[in-house]
Amino acid sequence: MRRMSDTTYVWLNITPAVLAVFGIILFPLIYTFILSFHDMSLNVESMGDYVGLKNYYEILTDKSFWESAGRTFYFSFVSISFEMVFGMLIALLLNEPIRGIAFLRTIIILPWAVPTIVNGAMWKWIYQPEYGALNAFLTQLHLIPHYQSWLSKPWLAMNMVILADVWKMTPLVVIFLLASLQMSNKSVYEAASVDGAGRLQRFFVLTLPHLKPTILVLIVMRTMESFKVFDLIYALTMGGPSDGTKVLTYQAYIKAFNNMHFSQGATISFLIALIIGIITFVYVKVLKAEEESA
Repeated sequence: MRRMSDTTYVWLNITPAVLAVFGIILFPLIYTFILSFHDMSLNVESMGDYVGLKNYYEILTDKSFWESAGRTFYFSFVSISFEMVFGMLIALLLNEPIRGIAFLRTIIILPWAVPTIVNGAMWKWIYQPEYGALNAFLTQLHLIPHYQSWLSKPWLAMNMVILADVWKMTPLVVIFLLASLQMSNKSVYEAASVDGAGRLQRFFVLTLPHLKPTILVLIVMRTMESFKVFDLIYALTMGGPSDGTKVLTYQAYIKAFNNMHFSQGATISFLIALIIGIITFVYVKVLKAEEESA
């Protein structure tokens, strides 16, 4: 029997993955890009007429697009910042040999395991203005004088959405950082402690440089995900109030499925992919520079 060559064996192994990536990621992206150059709506058969850059011009000169882009950047920056800070603090705590640490490490993953749409529905109940848990908790602590409608004001609603996202995604940061901390050289910390270095000194001189590559990877991952936020917005606010939480993905959804302007929805979707690609490219360059300088 003729023996299979190494090249054939390799291709047989990677072909299913290549087909899956093409079918799930590349083909929709290519089709969206092509669709953005046409005028397709509900009453137009096939792909519609070719209009060139008309859709891009209309979207990029639309004030609402830039407002949605600003909200998306705000959501991403604030949520990622809080996730990194809280994730770092919790990871440092879970890295200590305290009583019940195994149980704490087990339950920390629970918020991340909750599906995003379920997370949104849960927090909508928590924010309920008449009998929500948040109002009851804060009034019992005398932090607010009376029940409030947390999702009725644009800026407040956006921050409440960020809170729900931070609650869900912080465990992911904790898992990555804790795994990195577990691989650190304990003897170096012991030597630094013997030499008189305090906790803050050990953190900034030893811990933070060790965690920097992991932090950069997490920022890349979370930036990609936060720019694509949709289901949390859909479950909590539907883009309101007064478009206060209408991010780019939700605007694309409105254009495509409410207004039936499929080409404009595709244009916004491709612009989102382009923005994510540029940001990821910058992060990867920074990560490589950090690795080369190490």
